[in-house]
Amino acid sequence: MYDVIVIGSGPGGYVAAIRAAQLGMKTAIIEKYPTLGGTCLNVGCIPSKALLDSSEHYHNAAHTFKTHGITIKDLKVDLPQMIARKDDVVKQNVDGIQFLMKKNKIEVHQGVGSFVDANTVKVTKEDGTSTDIQGKNIIIATGSKPSSLPFIKLDKKRVITSTEALKMKEIPKHLIVIGGGVIGMELGSVYGRMGAKVSVVEFMDSLIPSMDKTMGKELQKSLKKLGFEFYLKHKVTAVENQGKEVVVKAENGKGETIEIKGDYVLVSIGRKPYTDGLNAEAAGVKITDRGQVEVNDHLQTSVPHIYAIGDVVKGAMLAHKAEEEGVYVAETIAGQKPHINYLLIPGVVYTWPEVAAVGYTEEQLKEQGRKYKAGKFPFMASGRARASMDTDGLVKVLADAETDEILGVHMIGPRTADMIAEAVVAMEFRASAEDIARMSHAHPTYTEAFKEACLAATDNRALHI
Repeated sequence: MYDVIVIGSGPGGYVAAIRAAQLGMKTAIIEKYPTLGGTCLNVGCIPSKALLDSSEHYHNAAHTFKTHGITIKDLKVDLPQMIARKDDVVKQNVDGIQFLMKKNKIEVHQGVGSFVDANTVKVTKEDGTSTDIQGKNIIIATGSKPSSLPFIKLDKKRVITSTEALKMKEIPKHLIVIGGGVIGMELGSVYGRMGAKVSVVEFMDSLIPSMDKTMGKELQKSLKKLGFEFYLKHKVTAVENQGKEVVVKAENGKGETIEIKGDYVLVSIGRKPYTDGLNAEAAGVKITDRGQVEVNDHLQTSVPHIYAIGDVVKGAMLAHKAEEEGVYVAETIAGQKPHINYLLIPGVVYTWPEVAAVGYTEEQLKEQGRKYKAGKFPFMASGRARASMDTDGLVKVLADAETDEILGVHMIGPRTADMIAEAVVAMEFRASAEDIARMSHAHPTYTEAFKEACLAATDNRALHI
């Protein structure tokens, strides 16, 4: 009998297991794949960032090194080596999770976890053998998988998901990306930087549609410089694999059908909760119409001692959101009173320039009828950005019109994935734009752009523009 059983070893699951073990609970974790870490470490966050970094190095060598006074002859992409380095990065990370399980005395069960009843989970191995384990508390952390459209046949050779895009054997000549969200723009960037023509077909009227619209517009400007072409407000109606060519048909806003031909199609229209084989009904756990595990505000399912976290429940599908929920549940089981402020979980797009945001978007504030003021500062006016030739993008700060409390921060530019942390800290402590404007920021740094945007939001008094 375990105190806690965690089903799934992604960022939510393994963090929940570690925190439960730290709190003195006998803990087990179940993972169906041979390696721990879930989608994020194996076929998501970590490998995509490895390829993004490699492709950015190549792009800089091809396009900016000469300006820096660095000359390289016979520059070329060694894609197999790039993929091999990515695989090594993944191995180091998943090995690290295995080490953490041993360090914290967490028992790892390899196989598919399915409920027998509300306290018993069957672990079935690939060879069909199974073992039943029991737990006083159970945490469902089974994650998500790529979504598709009913009429699209994912052959995983020419019509691919993000998983296959991370292990390509060649650089596409023309990659068609269905979906202008985070995953599509990141993986499109990888191959666009290495010379692929990239066409993006997006149903909504802007890229990264869940983020502030200014960010989508600015990202589109930057990606156009890489040669991206965009078909916004287009509805995909068919994807036909014709051997070495794939044809995507889509309807524009006027109802006209267009055809785009390429050699690969990346389907990146989001992800959906994964509960296959969980047998949740045997435990009395309810699944919603959208396939999510139904939970209350304390992440409890319809069975009080069974919890669910991460991509399998409502909310943003983010690794760090899952981690916060994993800690929250472990501490709740231990009798503590943790909390999560979902508004202050940042979102990041690891293109270049990077996009990062926290808090309300301008569109949300307008919808709420809330009075606000906005301050912007472009990286074109940043000395540090000029020095590194990273002048695309801006920082936008939204503050309450009366109290000056920061309500949202939206950044697109160099290293904004790291810079957003300052905004999260500020908002956790309910700082005003004036508070940040009065703080000394080292010069020259990218973070000065955040200070300047706060100055711009307080009586339009930015200093360097």
